[in-house]
Amino acid sequence: MQVSPPPNPSETNTLKRVPCETPPFTLGDLKKAIPPHCFKRSIPRSFSYLLSDIIISTSLYYLSTSYFPLLPHPLSYLAWPLYWACQGCVLTGLWVIAHECGHHAFSDYQWLDDAVGLISHSFLLVPYFSWKYSHRRHHSNTGSLERDEVFVPKKKSDVKWYGKYLNNNPLGRTLMLTVQFTLGWPLYLAFNVSGRPYHDGFACHFHPNAPIYNDRERLQIYISDAGVLSVCYGLYRYAASRGVASVVCVYGVPLVIVNGFLVLITYLQHTHPSLPHYDSSEWDWLRGALATVDRDYGILNKVFHNITDTHVAHHLFSTMPHYNAMEATEAIKPILGEYYQFDGTPVVKAMWREAKECIYVEPDRQGEKKGVFWYNNKL
Repeated sequence: MQVSPPPNPSETNTLKRVPCETPPFTLGDLKKAIPPHCFKRSIPRSFSYLLSDIIISTSLYYLSTSYFPLLPHPLSYLAWPLYWACQGCVLTGLWVIAHECGHHAFSDYQWLDDAVGLISHSFLLVPYFSWKYSHRRHHSNTGSLERDEVFVPKKKSDVKWYGKYLNNNPLGRTLMLTVQFTLGWPLYLAFNVSGRPYHDGFACHFHPNAPIYNDRERLQIYISDAGVLSVCYGLYRYAASRGVASVVCVYGVPLVIVNGFLVLITYLQHTHPSLPHYDSSEWDWLRGALATVDRDYGILNKVFHNITDTHVAHHLFSTMPHYNAMEATEAIKPILGEYYQFDGTPVVKAMWREAKECIYVEPDRQGEKKGVFWYNNKL
């Protein structure tokens, strides 16, 4: 008879539920613990990260277009996948910089943040203002089952009949993850897939009259669309000059990798067996903001400007620049105590575990708090 190995103690601690009661500290207590300089935004420093990403990305492009054609065929088959992986990672870093602009964390000037964010996100076919406003609402309603904007978990009663076939076997789970990481981001932007339900209109990030936005924001949705269309036209001209295959190789495949990383990072930040979600009877902003987890992506933490391992601090203080977030995280850990969640599980293993364990949410049957929901997978 085969005996299962005992669970790893560190993994058991990682999966231990975080407290769901009102914290004994306030946001003000956390802010006081952070050195004041962490909240200061520096234009030269912010631009240094932006320019670094642009220079590395441009160098990779130049290398691929100038020297890859000179390689013998066996080597070119190896060179292109290496380019895709490197370029995808660097452009994910650029995406994070634009995300920081949307939070007004790039500089003290909103117009500068919006200009940098619009150009950078448009280059990656992201409607900057459209996403900025929906993402702001995500930060305002994190952990709320009714009002959060992204990766809102289903209740058990909302799981479709085919859910047990997709989630309860490795083949179905693999199919689900493949679709999620390749098509998840464009499906979210275009059709609000995995977002909160809207019943009063078509929830699309490219639609100025979508119910996601209010009347003051609609003009900027047009500007976002114009930015994306401008880049699409530039890609069309590039394809007419260099060929469709060139566009796919130098831009298309890296963009798919960027989109995949974006979904993976967001998914793992907000999906974890230890994290609660709340309905309107229990939710408050601080507990919702704490319902997220820091992860370890190894060297990619730096490439992604630490959005991966400082996400808890980011949800508490979203206007803080990324280059101060590590120091701020260390400063607030002693106060957060058990309310702080870090999971160092290797990313691929964590992705598979969360897809297996976190299928829907429901309240504890024996618990007193019926408005606090936890992940489960018993279908």
